[in-house]
Amino acid sequence: MTRPVSDDAPEPPEDGPEPPVAGSFPPEAGSFAAADRADPVTEPSPTRATRLARTLRGLAVDVTPLRRHRDFRLLWSGELVSETGHQMTRVAVLFQVFALTHSAAAVGLTGLVELVFLVIATVGGGSIVDRVDRRRLLLVTQVAFAGASTLLLVNSLSDRPPVWIIYLGAGLSAGISGIASPTRSAMTPRLVPRDMLPTALALNQVMWNSTMIAGPALGGIVIGWAGVPWAYGIDVATYGATIAAAVLMRPMPPTAESREVTGLAAIAQGFGYLKGRPVLQSTFTVDLVAMIFGMPRALFPVLAVTQFHGGPEIIGALLSALAVGALTGALTAGWVGRVRHQGRAVLVAVGIWGACIVGFGLARGNLLLALVFLALAGGADVISAVFRGSILQLSVPERLRGRLSAIHILVVTGGPRLGDFESGIVASAFTPFVSVLTGGLACVVGVVVLGVAVPQFWRYHQGGET
Repeated sequence: MTRPVSDDAPEPPEDGPEPPVAGSFPPEAGSFAAADRADPVTEPSPTRATRLARTLRGLAVDVTPLRRHRDFRLLWSGELVSETGHQMTRVAVLFQVFALTHSAAAVGLTGLVELVFLVIATVGGGSIVDRVDRRRLLLVTQVAFAGASTLLLVNSLSDRPPVWIIYLGAGLSAGISGIASPTRSAMTPRLVPRDMLPTALALNQVMWNSTMIAGPALGGIVIGWAGVPWAYGIDVATYGATIAAAVLMRPMPPTAESREVTGLAAIAQGFGYLKGRPVLQSTFTVDLVAMIFGMPRALFPVLAVTQFHGGPEIIGALLSALAVGALTGALTAGWVGRVRHQGRAVLVAVGIWGACIVGFGLARGNLLLALVFLALAGGADVISAVFRGSILQLSVPERLRGRLSAIHILVVTGGPRLGDFESGIVASAFTPFVSVLTGGLACVVGVVVLGVAVPQFWRYHQGGET
């Protein structure tokens, strides 16, 4: 597999003798200087502040892939801008549907519509990722994203926007993500060396969760102050960042092996690879459990009004709280590379996610406590995502990476959309409180059941059989 050449010059070794200063003479054997230098020097014991600094450096995420690899830096920076705009649109869609319908079920239906588009695009798009130049495909998907957001923008300018067009725009955007997301995921292993992949994935989590903080927060503010059309308009403009990054990046043509199998046979090959690999299967199953039962975001517009007595700013704050915790987890993920039992780490992290969602439900009208529990849940989720991504990317051959990344993205993005529908239906049948509480409890129970049913996942360590 071709690796990009680093754009930074090699750094000189940190250790080693310093060159002699011009005009000086090295001490001769037997001289007083040599005798003085022969005396052992006792190093002072590190202070508490020094030990704390070392600990923090060990926790902090490593930015070496960004410093050394130009194309990874371009992709990362472009997505930082474009995804922020995309998250603003996410808030606008949820707010606009609830404002027009006043129905939790209608908001939840948004997730189901998106899921249909996502499944269709992901199943077919996974094989496309492996067959064409990924840089060019990235460029096409960003232009398509801008088109979908333009549809939402034009619709929002009417006096009474039809809800079905909002569903259509959101569905198109979700379908495009079914191709764009596996494209980005499959590009990363070819942009950095293999030993830097876990660090690069952690940096991607930093980027994604930064956008999920800034996007919803800005979206809520923009909608509250200027209106929904402005949120959609800003989103359209931000896609220019990733378009520019794709233009500047080096081509990434498919490998020869990737061209051998195409169409439905390629899709079947991707799913067939999972057969007999319980650890890989479990990375998908555990995320579905967490997101279908434990993701309450479709209820945020309802809770913002009925429980926290606010508007779009509260919706943005609730969505951002999840990302604040996730970003904190990603920024302090320097330790993940030292964890051998990655399967165990995933199960523990998802269990913590479920417990925190229960805490969010029990917070009731206490907004500050609710935000704290959401932040803790977000931190647990990002740790789970880093380990699941590492297991997938390090165990899948290059020729199948696009197809497996597509399945991974389908689970990661489809699970929350199923969760939107599930939570909306349960909230309509009972109450939002019941929906959040039972969802969190179901997530915790699901993790325990999976750990018992698939002991290989609990025992899995890095480099082991998947």
